[in-house]
Order: sequence, then structure tokens, then C-alpha cells
Amino acid sequence: MPVAARNGDRPLPGHALRLDASDPLPLDCGVDLAPVTLAYQTYGQLNADKSNAILICHALTGDQFPAEDHPLTGKSGWWETLVGPGLPLDTDRFFLICVNVLGGCMGSTGPADLNPATGQPYGLAFPVITIGDMVRGCMRVVDHLGIGQLFCAIGGSMGGMQVLKAVAAYPDRVFSAIPIATAAHHTAQNIAFHEVGRQAIMADPDWCNGDYQLYDKLPRRGLAVARMTAHITYLSEPALHRKFGRSLQDRDKLNYGFDADFQVESYLRHQGSTFVDRFDANSYLYITRAMDYFDLATEHGEGSLARAFMGCKTRMCLVSFTSDWLFPTSESRAIVHALNAAGAPVSFVEIESDKGHDAFLLDEPEMFRTLQGFIDGAARARGLPPKGPAGRDAGT
Repeated sequence: MPVAARNGDRPLPGHALRLDASDPLPLDCGVDLAPVTLAYQTYGQLNADKSNAILICHALTGDQFPAEDHPLTGKSGWWETLVGPGLPLDTDRFFLICVNVLGGCMGSTGPADLNPATGQPYGLAFPVITIGDMVRGCMRVVDHLGIGQLFCAIGGSMGGMQVLKAVAAYPDRVFSAIPIATAAHHTAQNIAFHEVGRQAIMADPDWCNGDYQLYDKLPRRGLAVARMTAHITYLSEPALHRKFGRSLQDRDKLNYGFDADFQVESYLRHQGSTFVDRFDANSYLYITRAMDYFDLATEHGEGSLARAFMGCKTRMCLVSFTSDWLFPTSESRAIVHALNAAGAPVSFVEIESDKGHDAFLLDEPEMFRTLQGFIDGAARARGLPPKGPAGRDAGT
């Protein structure tokens, strides 16, 4: 279906699936949500037997545009290093689907949309959502496209949580899976960082108890602080030191005040100020809460992560980074151990990198080679054609 997704009054490229009251989306909180719009983008062509589909799951502040210029900011797609002709997620071989998560603000239904019961924006009347709800929405899109089994599901950070959830909830519908820089539950430290961000938003007087749209306001300061706090966790001390050190911003001596004396301060302020132009504050509250609630062992394994994967036949490849302190390697190893205990096929690579959590979004040749090798092997097992001679080597 041609796009009719929306962000405010601005039309977006891509497609949209609409669920009406006769086909609501059941949520884990007990609400049957309708109407629901799920905005998504596709790349490549679906083959005749619909066996070459890959679901790309985006991270917290990502969207459905991994491989094209962002329609609002004009910046390059967030995974253009991986998605394209000849790249590991080869658009000449595979049909790629990326859905804006439920609760988001790039066309899928979220707290900024109108509540049909009141005719006003949902605000805090929007039901609390979970990672499971996001995956349920993605699978509705997969159903809509007539795809019985995904060849692969891949995603980093919150996208990796969605991949794990998809494998646990739909074991027969995911042939292979690649969770990157993620975990099977959100740790207390990560919940704490999210709470700081949420409190910053809610303390902004322009938040208006979540009804800022009614007052034509935006909690810009609170959302900016939330972004600044979170952005620190996406990096590493070596990466920050290499980029900024203690260099001063547009001055040769200290100001002895609270202006942005240091370049790192100016960088974070820029990250915060630009973020508010593309993201909704209430969406930030809801999506971070969904991550906080994620606990695969509790949801599927009665406290045992291995039980969550019992009987799993999905080929899994987990990737972590040595400098990721938000989702450290120990979290990936715990998933690998659980998969081993469940007798599930799994491979694991820890990649040496000093780029922190965001390494999964950056130029990491070893990650590219790992993904290319795993995808090629899974494609052979699935009976898909090999990579064509015109394709570029991964990581180049």
C-alpha cells in the first residue's frame, strides 16, 4: 500500500498497514488497541516463494529508514553501511522490511496520535507497550505481506531485544536471527539511566503532564537532557577521549562559568538540541519503558532463559563489542549459554572495538565479515541463491 504514514502533518515515504476496530492489536497490558497504523519501508524484491525476507528491527531512536536519507533530517540512513547492493544485507538478494515500532513517532501509532475516544492526542492515555507488542506489530506487517517464515531477523540494541523476542514467541517463523549488542533483559543500571531521562522530560514545565500538544508546547529542554544522558551511554571513554579529550570549544582559556567550555559539552548540547526536532517526548517515555520491562526469561521461561529457547531451531548469531558498557559481552554470553542449554544452534562473536555501544551502527569491518559469513551460510541452508559475482565484499 502506498504511504500515508504521518509525522505531525508531514507525509513520509514508505508504506503503512492499518488495523481497524475489527482487527485490533492485542497488547500485553490487556488493551486491544485500534485503530493502529504500522509504518514500514522495504528494500529489494520478494522472491516467488517468499523465502528471502529479512526483518530489520531498529533501536530506541531509530526508524524505518535504515538505507535512505532521513525524510526529516536529510541525514544518511542509520544502517547504510550494511544495507544495499552487495552489502551483507544485500538488496539484490533479499527483501528487507523495517517497521517503525508501535509507540514511535515516524508514522506508527504512538502517544502523539489522536485518541479516537476523545479526538485529542493520546498523551499519557496511550497504553503502556512492551517489546512483545512491538514484535506483534512487526509480525502483522509480515503477515500482511504474505510471508510465512522470515529468512532472518536482525537488529541491534532495542532491535536485538525484538529479535530475541521474535525467536522466543515465533520459533517457527524465524529461520535465522542476529541479535547485536543486546540483552535478554534490561539491567538495573540501564533502567536507572532511562529513569533519569524520563524524569528530565517530566520535570520540564512544557511537558504539561504529557498534554503539551494541546498547549502547542514541546518539552525541548527535558527531552534534550534525556538524549544527552542516553548518548553518553552509547559511547566509551576511549571514543570520547579520542574525539574530544579536554579540548576547549572556540576558546583558548577557561571561562570560569557554565557555558560550554569543553568540546564534549558542546557536542552533547548539539545532540540534545537536534534530537528534539525529530523525536517525540512521550514516545521516548513509552519506548524506554518498553525496554525496561523486557525480561525474556520471565516472559517465556518461568525465570529460566534456557526454557525461553527450548525447542528453538532458529540459527542464531550473536555479536557483542568489547567496549559496550550499556550491553556488555557478559549479557550476550548469558544468551549463548541459554541457547546451548536449550540445544539451539548458535554462534557468537565478540568484536574488539573501542567505539562503545554505538559500534553496531558504525564502520566495523569485523562485524561486516561476521554477518556476511553467517548470512551466506544460512542462505545455503535455506536453499537461497549465493551472492552474485557483482556483489561487493563485506566491509569494503
